[in-house]
Amino acid sequence: MVLHTLSGRFLILTIVFVMLAEVLIYVPSVARFREDYLLLRLERAQIASLALLANDMIDPQLEAELLENAGVYNVVLRRDEVRQLILSSPIPEQVSETYDLRDATSFSLIRDAIKTIFDRDEHIIRVVGAPIKEAGSLIEVTMPTAPLRAEMMAYGLRIFWLSAIISIITASFLFIAVRQFLVGPIRRVVDAMKSYSEAPEDSRRIIEPTAGVVELREAEEALKTMETQLTAALRQKERLAQLGSAVAKVNHDLRNILTTAQLFTDRIEASSDPGVKRTIPKLLNSITRAVNLCETTLAFGKAEEPPPALSRFPLERVVNDVLESETLAAEGTEIVFTSRVPKMMTVRADPEQLLRVLSNLVRNARQALESTGKPGEVKVIAEESDDAWTISIADNGPGLPAKAREHLFQAFQGGARQDGSGLGLAISAELVRGHGGRLELVNSDRSGTTFAIRLPRQIEAMGIAAS
Repeated sequence: MVLHTLSGRFLILTIVFVMLAEVLIYVPSVARFREDYLLLRLERAQIASLALLANDMIDPQLEAELLENAGVYNVVLRRDEVRQLILSSPIPEQVSETYDLRDATSFSLIRDAIKTIFDRDEHIIRVVGAPIKEAGSLIEVTMPTAPLRAEMMAYGLRIFWLSAIISIITASFLFIAVRQFLVGPIRRVVDAMKSYSEAPEDSRRIIEPTAGVVELREAEEALKTMETQLTAALRQKERLAQLGSAVAKVNHDLRNILTTAQLFTDRIEASSDPGVKRTIPKLLNSITRAVNLCETTLAFGKAEEPPPALSRFPLERVVNDVLESETLAAEGTEIVFTSRVPKMMTVRADPEQLLRVLSNLVRNARQALESTGKPGEVKVIAEESDDAWTISIADNGPGLPAKAREHLFQAFQGGARQDGSGLGLAISAELVRGHGGRLELVNSDRSGTTFAIRLPRQIEAMGIAAS
């Protein structure tokens, strides 16, 4: 349907507005036509009266012909302060209105013209005006309104059809211009979007801005930026998917190899060679980190984590398990682990998933402190309010690098350590979101780093039954 297109609506609106403009022009134009018609009758009447002024006696038939040619019933001329009935004929009825054109205003002319058009009854009117060439002080005629109304209606119809033709021609030109300069570029943008949606990974389908209109050019540039970013994100997603697939294929064999390596290191550990004894712990740590990296990579590569199995449990128990494990890992260092968790505080969460999140955050804090080789402290602080539980993990380490803060919770981009993958924080954030909460970085500077886990107390909106 044409009416549902942009160019079609422009066409209709143009016709409507041009016709509206013509209507606004039509009324004053008709009023001017009426005034000219009456002035012409006065002029003809004055010319007809000249015959009588030249000869006091004229033939009655000639007088009637003069009046008929002038289109009036009689003519009154005032000359030398004397009012004279110059030409006359029988008037079929009384005079209903008198119009003085000598001091008529635009408003009165328009008002009288509208009244004449809408009054279908025939009347006799008196028209007073100033004679041409100053041939007297005034001239007055009586005339019927029917011929005047007929001429005005004919003139109005001519104006109407002329306006209609002008409207159609103008609208047609505007229709062509709109299609050429506005609809065409918009359609090109739409076609480019459709083409891109068919293969968003193909960078050749990204739109190239070509519009000459400033607003359309800005829209095309914004669309190009969005498509470029989306294509890059899809490519990265595809690479991550391929990476997950590759890791899944080699994981089994790699873990077997690492297990065998662990068995050999267990045997070598019994060696009395001091050099070997110094090397074995580092080798074991390297193998353990490799196994953990494989497992976390596979876990992240899954479509989604299982939904949390919510239950109420003392938070202190989970925190103590994490801190005890990390305390063993930090043997030989001057790192202290502190828990500030109220003894009677219970939370509603999945204990296994919360343990994974806390273990990752505390481990990251410990490793950040170990990298400095200086004494440090890792604190786990828990608080509760009417709407949430908040668990903070703080350290007084060197803080996160700027690049790590920029892509903090993005896998393979937000690693806090130089050799880190960033998977731990990405998985932790996903697990916390599964509880309806959020994991956020509170601060990170030279005084240390603080992460906060916020778990909501009300979980009905998650659609998970509370235990």
